[in-house]
Amino acid sequence: MSDVAERASNTRLASNLRSIPGVPAASSALNVTGLLMVGLPCILAGVLGFVTYAPYGFDVAIGIAVGAAAVVAMSQTLILAARPRLLEPAFGGLDRMYRVHKWLGISALVLMILHDQFEPDFERTVRETGLGDFASDAGEFAFNALLALIAISWFRRLPFVRLEIPYPLWRFSHRFMGVLFAIVVFHQFFVDLPTGVDPSLSVLLNLFGIAGLISWVHTEFIAPHLRRRAFTVSRVSRQGEITALTLTPKGRAMRWRPGQFAFVRAPEAGLSEPHPFTIASAARPDGTLTLYIRALGGWTRRLPDALRAGMSVQVEGPYGRFNFRKGGTRQIWLAGGIGITPFLAWAESLAETERREIHLLYCVRTPEDAIGLEILQAAVGRNPRFSYEVVATARDGRLTGDHVIGSVRFPVGEAELWFCGPKGLKDGILKDLKTRGQTPRRVRFEHFEFA
Repeated sequence: MSDVAERASNTRLASNLRSIPGVPAASSALNVTGLLMVGLPCILAGVLGFVTYAPYGFDVAIGIAVGAAAVVAMSQTLILAARPRLLEPAFGGLDRMYRVHKWLGISALVLMILHDQFEPDFERTVRETGLGDFASDAGEFAFNALLALIAISWFRRLPFVRLEIPYPLWRFSHRFMGVLFAIVVFHQFFVDLPTGVDPSLSVLLNLFGIAGLISWVHTEFIAPHLRRRAFTVSRVSRQGEITALTLTPKGRAMRWRPGQFAFVRAPEAGLSEPHPFTIASAARPDGTLTLYIRALGGWTRRLPDALRAGMSVQVEGPYGRFNFRKGGTRQIWLAGGIGITPFLAWAESLAETERREIHLLYCVRTPEDAIGLEILQAAVGRNPRFSYEVVATARDGRLTGDHVIGSVRFPVGEAELWFCGPKGLKDGILKDLKTRGQTPRRVRFEHFEFA
């Protein structure tokens, strides 16, 4: 899949076991857990703010309530941006966690606007101090700056026009938010407030403010040194728009499950921004891993010419929860284009003892666009219960529900569908299968983008 900064369909940008509406899924409870985990603190802050300041008037109570909820929401965006692995299962994967991160930021934006509209006025009820005035002015500055940065993050691709905010500017907007949030925390700590009010709200906001700042410091200054592992580029090869990289660890090998992904950066080649890619190989004793990267944006287009064998790269990971071994005994794997990468890792990991019946449908534009066929053929040779078919749309036409039904050796309605590829392909196939009464028992798929 593509990189997070580029156009959507090259990186896989994280794994996810997400269910189609109306289809039961084992991961649904985990997703509710994640939403409750971030939603309840925001609601608690809002309720505490309203109840605590209700004696000072409705407008004041609303202003404090939405401002408190905004602080907690913004803190949690920074906490989730730190990619805490302990929280990933609660959201069903890093991609879903990042989507919650995005909507927390949007929620914080809306709440900050409301806070500005209902700005609390305590001039007649507090004794103003110079530090309090400065904190108030600092909060106003941070408010306006955060509005701009969140808007940049939200509208990375401008709607209705074919314009895209440059990735360095977009990434800077994310990195700088921690500085502005520190100003918001300063505002919260020192702005003049009435004396004698219940301190519960202040304690809650202070805790979340400190947690958000610690998370930002960890993300920007600590995690890069702790999480990244050094690899050497062993091989670089090209097949059309696809670049295949083989990376060998310099020190301790990284352990991953087939279907997971990692963030890669290559400062020696002038590609210092980290981008996530699926690891397209199963775990090997020597720790060597393979990536297939499609040229879709500036970073990925520069990569094949900038990167050479012998260069050093840094890899952070693994992440993701896209794991077919959590599925049933009959599975259909459907890949579109570069979405084949997790399935290549799965196929390489298949052993002779694997009892699942699996059929892979691999959609490409032309037969020459197909990659990793030697891996798939080797899997067929090891396990007769695995089969695959390459569907070249320029030669065979668009993949249809009838084609899927005819190519699979077991009833589609009794199988699980595992998908990675363009959303349109998934939606079209599911619609076709539904009209034929062959809706898969469960559908699990990966997001191509976090946002």
